[in-house]
Amino acid sequence: MRIPEAKDPVAALRTALPEAVLYAKDFRGETTIVVHPQHLVAALQFLRDTPGLVYNFLSDISSVDYYPEPPTEQRPERFAVSYHLLSMLYKRRIRVKVFVAEDEPELDSITSLWPAANWLEREIYDLMGISFRGHPDLRRVLLAEDWDGHPLRRDYPLGYEQVQFSFNVEEIIKHKPLAKE
Repeated sequence: MRIPEAKDPVAALRTALPEAVLYAKDFRGETTIVVHPQHLVAALQFLRDTPGLVYNFLSDISSVDYYPEPPTEQRPERFAVSYHLLSMLYKRRIRVKVFVAEDEPELDSITSLWPAANWLEREIYDLMGISFRGHPDLRRVLLAEDWDGHPLRRDYPLGYEQVQFSFNVEEIIKHKPLAKE
């Protein structure tokens, strides 16, 4: 079987979906393509299914909160979500980044493309508060269902009393100031 020649992912994506690509940059041999949120699923599907690209492995999904930094031209929103892809055929990696608005932190789910995205999206929802439209089971994965807030947000309040669980009751009581009788 003859393997198709590898394509430049940025040029191929700009040709196929010109409205999707906001900009692209290379840093130390790693390519990042920043796409418009409305075209995220189409861009990822194109990178996965196009001969000569075949970014068929989703390595990770990560998120960043840039608060309190003000928006810039290169970073127009508070949140960013990065999709780390690998072409196992061509042994190349690429990062697809999308910026998410603070007032409506929501993206389309990619679980239809990569079922492994299920738990990764749930983790981002749980810890950062970014929702994923069309996710089959979007609920907290690490924290209790009744937990208030999202602790990886940079404006999450710190310095409060430690949460008491059954395994750490003695440790908390030992350090807790109690009223004098």
